[in-house]
Amino acid sequence: MAFASITLLLMTSITLTFANTEAVQNNTKYVTYQERMQVVDNAISLAPNSGPASDSITNRPITHFIASESPASSPSIALSPTPVPFHSKLDGSNNVFDVRSNGAVGDGKTDDTKAFKAAWDLACNKTGQAKILVPKGSFLLNPTEFQGPCQNNLIFQVDGNIIAQEDPKSWPSGIDSWLVFNRVDGLTVQGGGFLDGKGENWWSCKSCNRPVALRFRSCKSLKLLGSGGSKLSVKNSPYFHVVIDQECQNVTVDSISIVSPSTSPNTDGIHIASKDIFIRNSNISNGDDCISLANGSENIQIDNLDCRDGHGISIGSLGKDNSEETVKNISVTNCYITNSQNGVRIKTWASGSGLVSNVKFDHIDMNEVSNPIIIDQFYCPHNNCNNNNGNSELLISDVTYSNIKGTYNTGTPAVYLNCSKKMPCLNITIVDVQLEGKTTVSSVCENASGCLGEKIQPQVTGLGKGSSQFLDYLSKKGVICTNT
Repeated sequence: MAFASITLLLMTSITLTFANTEAVQNNTKYVTYQERMQVVDNAISLAPNSGPASDSITNRPITHFIASESPASSPSIALSPTPVPFHSKLDGSNNVFDVRSNGAVGDGKTDDTKAFKAAWDLACNKTGQAKILVPKGSFLLNPTEFQGPCQNNLIFQVDGNIIAQEDPKSWPSGIDSWLVFNRVDGLTVQGGGFLDGKGENWWSCKSCNRPVALRFRSCKSLKLLGSGGSKLSVKNSPYFHVVIDQECQNVTVDSISIVSPSTSPNTDGIHIASKDIFIRNSNISNGDDCISLANGSENIQIDNLDCRDGHGISIGSLGKDNSEETVKNISVTNCYITNSQNGVRIKTWASGSGLVSNVKFDHIDMNEVSNPIIIDQFYCPHNNCNNNNGNSELLISDVTYSNIKGTYNTGTPAVYLNCSKKMPCLNITIVDVQLEGKTTVSSVCENASGCLGEKIQPQVTGLGKGSSQFLDYLSKKGVICTNT
């Protein structure tokens, strides 16, 4: 009896700990795409967590100017606090489902799709928390959907590498994604391996319906994490790398790496269309938007992100084909943007309607960015649009740009605010922006009003005076507006 009790105690005390760790500083020595890919393949090491008191990249104190406190703003962002180390309790090895034990070969040539689905089905239906283990090796997978709901909070542990078929002709028709997790609440996808979408042959195919590499649908309380001191990597997607669709909620993305060439088309890093998302301590180098926030994005916090080579951090595009779309309560802080076409951008089509509200861009460092600050309500990438005579009905309000520093590398304006005539941009605040570059036109501000604070370089002109209520509120916060 005593022996059985001791055995039970030992079985139930097994605990696996996966700690969130701070991202390393910018890897500026890895200049080329090939060098960065080598770093990803060798598993990027992370520095110890330095805690929430300072930015881990610059070691500077984190101070935030909160636009959401304005009386005209939407409710303040209410997000989860800084994630604590994640602990998963498994009651013995019977709850760990190794894909190799279910028939996977892991040689990079054999189709291991059935083995992965078999391991998933067993783990999904297991009572008590279970783990699917992808060990060291290269596992070839065809397009696969991992379907829920499941009986438990699953862990999908990626220690090895998962690779897609290289030839687009080998893919089934009508497939929009390679790996999909659908209706799986409490899911954790983590590890130090990588998911390789093998997009090289897709990027030049103009007629191909290119798939997303990793998509989450209707997954609540989702975690996408690095582990064991390494980042989880997604690379070379044919289309967007990671998509967090509508109906996902309460999502944490921490310590991941996304890499594809700067010439790879439409390879957005993380595309969001859902609520309550926290992205931190990650790096993205790609050919399009680093982060893209689509309709339905709400309560999004992005912190300590390193973006390189793509199109920067974007809200939109919104309002295409006369649609009504909304994005609100967005916080982007302590980020680096390097060699990017854009810095921080809000882009809407002239024909649309809706709302973008309560947005904060704070402590952003830019290096050789072509267009640092943009609001463009006449977005038209192929120059074949009806601009609706400048009468977009999509309101952009309560947007703050603060503590933005760095360099830009073209003759375009550092600050470009081109807003709707019918629905002008309101409560735009620009405070402590120091950008160095060669330009003949330092700014464009059309149909926008708010507060132009102190310490602005280059000079910004044309921003109209905000409402007295808005300016009084800022004055009480100690913000001095120079355009009054």
